[in-house]
Amino acid sequence: MKPRIAVVTLAVCTALAPLSGCGSGEGTAAREPSASSDGGPSTAAASRTPAPGKGSKDPDDINGDGYRDLVVPVAVDGGGADAPDERVGVVYGSAKGLDPSKRTVLGRGDLGLPAPAKQLLTPKDSVSAADVTTADLDGDGFPDFVTSVQGSMVSDGNVVAARTVPYVTWGGATAKASATPVQLPQSASKLGIRSLVRGDFDGDGHHDLAGLAYNHSSMVVLYGPFTRSGKSARTDTSLPWADGELIADAVDPSGTPRATSLLLHAVSDGEQSGNTLYTARRGVQLSASTRQLRSGNAHAFGDFDGDGQRDVAVGDDGSRNDEPGYETEPAEVDGSLAVYPGDGGAPVTYRLPEPPESARTDYGPGGYASADPDGDGRDGILVATYEGATLIDGTRRTTVLRNGPATADGTRIPAKWRHARPVGAADFDGDGKDELILNWGADAKFGFYGEPATRWWITDGTTSGDRATFTTTDFAPRSS
Repeated sequence: MKPRIAVVTLAVCTALAPLSGCGSGEGTAAREPSASSDGGPSTAAASRTPAPGKGSKDPDDINGDGYRDLVVPVAVDGGGADAPDERVGVVYGSAKGLDPSKRTVLGRGDLGLPAPAKQLLTPKDSVSAADVTTADLDGDGFPDFVTSVQGSMVSDGNVVAARTVPYVTWGGATAKASATPVQLPQSASKLGIRSLVRGDFDGDGHHDLAGLAYNHSSMVVLYGPFTRSGKSARTDTSLPWADGELIADAVDPSGTPRATSLLLHAVSDGEQSGNTLYTARRGVQLSASTRQLRSGNAHAFGDFDGDGQRDVAVGDDGSRNDEPGYETEPAEVDGSLAVYPGDGGAPVTYRLPEPPESARTDYGPGGYASADPDGDGRDGILVATYEGATLIDGTRRTTVLRNGPATADGTRIPAKWRHARPVGAADFDGDGKDELILNWGADAKFGFYGEPATRWWITDGTTSGDRATFTTTDFAPRSS
């Protein structure tokens, strides 16, 4: 089984009164300014947490000041390969864009999470950004941190797993650094849920959560608003369970109610696997009536035809099963993506950039993201390539390239592993145009899996200029 690529969460930390100074323990120790080890940008100046705003409807505006923020993973020295020591970093947006000098680094204690289960061998304050999402579950205008927390091993029927429950660290002016477990339906409470995503699945303006029951009983959809005791307004367990991963459409950052559809991506062992679309409609909950889409391990939601409706793109991410005889994909899947229009019409297929033969790997170059860098209201599809990224916007194709250094920490980096990967896009300065987000890491695993990333570029649209660059090694707290 090939490892899945961890995608950066476009969500952020909080304007919480105690938590906006959050990371007050070892998770926020700032280093003195110094040049970065690879000669790149240095962001080691002591961090400053911006003052909380009045709140907003954007689930990625953690401090509620009207500008989107970015959550990034931060590795701490001393963690092992099997149990890395990690933190959640938040870089805050502003009228001038993302500002790396305004940041917060959060550990498990800062989020008020329970201690890690002993059998997991997790460092005591470690928390992975991959386990965190943000959503304003109580509707107070300040996003909350929702973290999937693994506990002790338990069994339910034929399934044995670590009990996994979402915990909520509440945002807002009265927030405290303590977390509340989400109340799950009885059918899923013993083992919990996995593949947690946020959305607004009925389009009522309240943020919802969805996940897959670990005991295989059903999909679990928790509709907001939530009380601060962790109880949802209503729970739906009528949708069938299926093995795979959930991908949800984005909540509209303006706060305009928009029903967010949900995609179930089938299990993959490297090969391009199937996808099931649960189409959301305002005023009704997600229905078991689904649409089967083509195979493809890369996905993006957006308005790709400019008609005001949300579409979904599904396509080839370049990964392949490495067992003999399974290295290829059918012609209708290989090297292409399909856009399924929001009106239910026939999909439109696009060819992907041809990969250089010498650069091909079994793991592919990465996934897709939607982006509107020119602010015209029509999204393009930002596609990872073996040399960087290409924005496909209708008939236009624009190449976006960033490269890591030739050497890092005294180690020579082969040219084929120096290109940055696209991981998302967002409007961090509120000008109506998206900046693109690319990252890179010197670790050999980055070339294969896209992780761990330590160097980040926030581009000036599709130009060669950058609005911000930073290295998260400068964010890391000192080892104790």
